[in-house]
Amino acid sequence: MGNILIIDDDTSFCRALVAVISEMDLHVETAHTLGEGLKKIRRGGYDVVILDVVLPDGNGLDAIVEIGEAPDQPEIIILTGSGDPDGAELAVKSGAWDYITKPPTMNKIRLPVARAVEYHARKAARPPEALRREAIIGGSQALRACLDMVARAAKSASNVLITGETGTGKELFARAIHQNSDRKDCPFVVVDCAALPEHLVESMLFGHEKGAFTTADKRHVGLIRQAHGGVLFLDEVGELPLEVQKAFLRVLQERRFRPVGGTREEESDFRVVAATNRDLDEMVAAWRFRQDLLFRLRTITIDLPPLRERTGDIEALARHFLETLTRETDGGPKRTSPEFWGALLEYTWPGNVRELGNALESALAAAGNDPVLLPRHLPINIRAMLARMSVNGGPCQADLEPMEERIVFSHDNFPTIKDFRTDALARVEHRYLAELLRVSEGKIQRACALSGLSRARLYALMKQYSIER
Repeated sequence: MGNILIIDDDTSFCRALVAVISEMDLHVETAHTLGEGLKKIRRGGYDVVILDVVLPDGNGLDAIVEIGEAPDQPEIIILTGSGDPDGAELAVKSGAWDYITKPPTMNKIRLPVARAVEYHARKAARPPEALRREAIIGGSQALRACLDMVARAAKSASNVLITGETGTGKELFARAIHQNSDRKDCPFVVVDCAALPEHLVESMLFGHEKGAFTTADKRHVGLIRQAHGGVLFLDEVGELPLEVQKAFLRVLQERRFRPVGGTREEESDFRVVAATNRDLDEMVAAWRFRQDLLFRLRTITIDLPPLRERTGDIEALARHFLETLTRETDGGPKRTSPEFWGALLEYTWPGNVRELGNALESALAAAGNDPVLLPRHLPINIRAMLARMSVNGGPCQADLEPMEERIVFSHDNFPTIKDFRTDALARVEHRYLAELLRVSEGKIQRACALSGLSRARLYALMKQYSIER
């Protein structure tokens, strides 16, 4: 028998839903606030959580990640009377099983619940994948979901598109797909699409014959041929010129190409894994990326979360970087102060894992012979941002944070580190969004380009913080 938890403040609707689900031979419990529901979830024992969005003490969408990281990792079905397309997209991308608007018909709710219970049971019974994941550090639910997709992609021959902000580790995940696939003993060829010289793109991809152009003094085997039997990794694929996109689409379809200056076509058996930090759908709408190529590339999509959405991994990542860096530099081990860890957890890491690694390398260099790492050893830009965050009502945030909202620390009112970090992050994100929309003059496309956010994520954050264009 599956266990279901309904989190909804509409008591009469809860009673009706309990009656329907109980008829399915499932055990059902209810909670009428988000806080009450999260307490029950932390105790464990649930297969599926049916979650409302608008609750008296919070937004259900904001709790999806935390619910997914609960001991039993229950499946989540969003059931809301205030459905909107951006919320639906955000829910699914955050890991929700389904997104249903009220009032649902009985069949509309029965089938997703039954499927989610069945899936959860299979998932619980499935032995963990023996996945090679060198340098991919962490155990958060968001990261585990991505690794699950890596395992599925590795068993498939389909093309893969990896999306995510700069510094989230897209190449590491591409290599993990390759290393866990049946092509692991063949080449992994990296194509940095942003660094390809425009006049030599075709030559570098397809190769060229001797004498094909002025400087072609010998035959060159292109990157596509070099990837024969293995994986062709197209890093920053959104930077590929339109004309090359057209030619590359044909190669993807037929696995045949003609070197520049050649008279015969050649073949290459390769698999494509592409990565981008751009919104390719938006580029398609702006006629800057071919839609047919996008369809070919994203047979499987892995969307990597930014580091600020997997803060539970920061300590493990930091320890890994510190251990690696001290070993590479033959430096002695450093102790870390509690304040140092506090600074790492409070900062929002816009540069993601790459910025964290660079910051720790800088901190070790700044520490020199000091045996203990302190916040003062971190790069100045990080310390300055943390200082801004700590000054409630200061000049940089006076318009957003009235003095009376400042947190007062006392024995009776001392927040947990998680609550404090969440509050600090909310203040910083609010200010960031306000400044983003001011600088972009309310133009959503421009705001997305500046911030690296997708259109759906930007709208969701604006709604969360009640910020209008």
